[in-house]
Amino acid sequence: MDPALIKLALGGLALLGCIGLFFGIGLALAAHKFAVEANPKVEEVLEVLAGAQCGGCGYAGCEGYAEAVVNDPDVPPNLCFPGKAAVAEAVAEMTGKKLGSVENMVAFLRCARVEGKVSEKYRYIGHGSCSGANLAFGGPQSCLFACIGLGECAKNCPFSAIAMVGGLPHIDTGLCVGCGVCVKICTKSSLELIPAKARVVVHCSTRGSGKMVKEVCDAGCISCRMCIKACPAGAIAVDNDVLVIDHGKCAGYGPGCGEVCAEKCPRKILRRYASPPATESLVKAAG
Repeated sequence: MDPALIKLALGGLALLGCIGLFFGIGLALAAHKFAVEANPKVEEVLEVLAGAQCGGCGYAGCEGYAEAVVNDPDVPPNLCFPGKAAVAEAVAEMTGKKLGSVENMVAFLRCARVEGKVSEKYRYIGHGSCSGANLAFGGPQSCLFACIGLGECAKNCPFSAIAMVGGLPHIDTGLCVGCGVCVKICTKSSLELIPAKARVVVHCSTRGSGKMVKEVCDAGCISCRMCIKACPAGAIAVDNDVLVIDHGKCAGYGPGCGEVCAEKCPRKILRRYASPPATESLVKAAG
């Protein structure tokens, strides 16, 4: 081989080596200068979190929440819903934050379109998602606030706690941890989080007038407000045209009222809450 070519090749390798060394030293110096010292407490908190990576806390995974709860004094220690009370207590102790009360929450469907015999405006043929169907005139249901029933909530539940039964989502409260992912993704706001020990619930999320509701649903809330007048605890109100229950007030009053609100509801859409059966047994029964 020509000695000149060998010399040229060796010179090129030496030049590349020098360039690599130069940039390597530069990167090392930059990493040292801009290094952020890791807080060991973040790692400690991360260790006790449930590790479900569900995003129910509102942060990008468990690590995001661990960093926030350690570094931000306004972030509460009870946002790891899969971990429930045990994890909340551990995080509160590690961060020195006040825990307060921790109540297990579960998802609940506020829709009675099947028993209300809500009809379809049209037959939807398209992408099999509720958000997709909602783009076409608010979905196929004649009630604009009814569950569309294409199971987007079930597909996105991190804990497989939702199954579609009879065209409606069924929440298995034994599996549901109250992370709220389904509530956030529900196009119609038909799902909400309620305390697992709630006394009464509203099976309707309509925002329409009584006349409008009667035209499309045989069971929907007609906004008569009889339940509000009957409730001795003042636990029922209308917020943004939707009937809501303050479960803290309701539970705090005690059983003395006998759930008179449910008795007074002429449409029987406000009812005593009973935890539904497990999803597996219900699916088998439905065939």
